[in-house]
Amino acid sequence: MALRCSSILLALLSGAALAVAASAPSHAADELRIGMIAPMTGPFAQVGKDMVDGFNMYVEEAGADFAGAKVKVIVEDDVAKPDTGVTKAKKLILQDKVQLLVGGVLASTGYALAPISTSDKTVYIPSVPASDDLTQRDASKFPYLIRTGWSSSQPHHPLGQWACDQGYKKIVAIGADYAFGYESVGGFQKAFEDCGGQIVQKIWPPLGAKDFGPYIPGIRADADAVFSLMVGPMALQFPKQLRQSGYKKPIIGGGTSYDEFALPFMDDGVIGDVSALQYSAALETPKNEAFVKKYRTKYGKVPSYFSETNYSTAMMIHEVLKGTKGEFPGPEQFVAKLAALKIDTPRGPVSFDDMRNPVQNIYIKKVEKKKLFGYDKEELWNTVIKTYPAVSQFWTYGKDAFLKQPVYSRDFPSCRFCN
Repeated sequence: MALRCSSILLALLSGAALAVAASAPSHAADELRIGMIAPMTGPFAQVGKDMVDGFNMYVEEAGADFAGAKVKVIVEDDVAKPDTGVTKAKKLILQDKVQLLVGGVLASTGYALAPISTSDKTVYIPSVPASDDLTQRDASKFPYLIRTGWSSSQPHHPLGQWACDQGYKKIVAIGADYAFGYESVGGFQKAFEDCGGQIVQKIWPPLGAKDFGPYIPGIRADADAVFSLMVGPMALQFPKQLRQSGYKKPIIGGGTSYDEFALPFMDDGVIGDVSALQYSAALETPKNEAFVKKYRTKYGKVPSYFSETNYSTAMMIHEVLKGTKGEFPGPEQFVAKLAALKIDTPRGPVSFDDMRNPVQNIYIKKVEKKKLFGYDKEELWNTVIKTYPAVSQFWTYGKDAFLKQPVYSRDFPSCRFCN
């Protein structure tokens, strides 16, 4: 009897389990937990706000529902410090059980977070950290990493070519003294010198410098122009102080030097300055105009590159989930599916190379004061004056030849024309 009762009980329990399973929501209705690392305090706080605002705007547009997966975004403040970023990433993975890590700002943060994604088998999407070797020589070490932003040198190769095409022969490079500065200056220098130009001086103010007085008097007078790579508050201070010193020659800026996070706070002294990046808020396409207007209505400012790259990152994640009917496919499959995307974003068309870095347009931008998109007053805008389509991180060098050289650094390329 005991055996028979046990059999009946087991049957009842099995039936109940099947009924519960049949009525339970599918995995497609599970939460998609996304951990976002961004500097919400400290000198890069405005950048961090732009990052989170851009990402959240897309999530809100989608109703926090990615093809049936309910999206939960958990933001952690890394204060733009790599060690803090590592601590926060560990918390997001182990405590919050996120399936995706997005963000970080500094190139050095990207280099610090990438090994965490490998050791903890968690997808890491550097939407901002542009550290070249994450998707170059070290790519095989980071199988769960796919970049949706850019590599540091990517926009600066075509900018170096553009500078050469303008007839510049000698240029002084001045850049923030850390990995992103080295890689950006290196890309510009390589392309500029390969077409006959000369970098005649390199100057490295520390990251976060506010006073450029010690550096400006030493800029060589025989150079045709200055190439600057500034980040955060440095972007506001350097061109202002350089012009106040009486410098009249052209200033060519690296990707972040005139980005829209800083441009509205600049004065008319930057009119005419040229920079390069994969995004400009002044890009006159229907998709970007709609994005700019919606973002500005919602947040009271023009979107920066930091806004767009995170908005588009959320869009790309959604596209992957559409293909899996809302089910997170696991880290390996997620990376593979994202890498196979070809998608139109506010910045333009984006695809990925075989090392998981975007292939995208690079825009040469000139600061102009004008009315745009129906706004009723003149403002500073990064007008696109030339487009280099479908630029890869290897420029025109070819992947194999490019990867044989060292990563761009303080010492590579060497400053062979410096005296």
